[in-house]
Amino acid sequence: MKIPVGISGRHAHLSEEHLEILFGKGYKLTILKDLSQPGQFATNEKVDVVSPEGGVIKGVRILGPTRKQTQIELSHSDARRGKFSAPVRSSGDIKGSGAAKLVGPNGEVEITEGVIVADRHIHFSPEEAEKFGVKDREVVQIKVGGVKPGILGNVLCRVHKDFRLDCHLDTDDGSAFLLNTGDLVELVK
Repeated sequence: MKIPVGISGRHAHLSEEHLEILFGKGYKLTILKDLSQPGQFATNEKVDVVSPEGGVIKGVRILGPTRKQTQIELSHSDARRGKFSAPVRSSGDIKGSGAAKLVGPNGEVEITEGVIVADRHIHFSPEEAEKFGVKDREVVQIKVGGVKPGILGNVLCRVHKDFRLDCHLDTDDGSAFLLNTGDLVELVK
C-alpha cells in the first residue's frame, strides 16, 4: 500500500500573542493555500528568523492556524547555514530546543526555545492506521523507489481523527531521494 509524500519546507507556527506583536493587534492570517491536513494552511505572511549568532533566514512562511506555542521548523541544512541550534523533534516538542529572534513588519519577538528540525512522520486517520496495521507513536520505515531508491528509518506514526494519510519529510530528505510532494512511498515495518 502506498502513502503520498508531502515535502515540508522551512516554516513558522506562531502563537496568537506573537502574531500580534509581529503583525499588529488583532491581525488575522490570510490563507495562501490549504495543506494536506484538514484545517491547516500556508499563509501569505512571512517573517525573518535570526539565530543567536546572527545568521538570518529571510521570508520564512507562516502556517496557520495559530498555535499555543511559537515554533520554527527548519531543515538541518537551514540550521547549519543559519547557525541555529535545532534538534530533531516532533512538532510541539520544543522544550530545550533552539532560540531565535523573529522579525515581522510591526515588531520583533525573541524565543528562548522553539527552533527544531521536524522528525519524519506519517499522519493517519484511525481508519487508515488500522488498514496499515500501525498504532500512534509507532516508529516504522518507508521504502522509496525511483532514480535514487532507499529506505528511510525512524518515521513516526501519528494517528488522530483529524489527520489524513500523508508522509511528511523535510527538504533535506526529499532532496536526498529526489522526492516531490505527491510522490508515493511504501510502509515497511
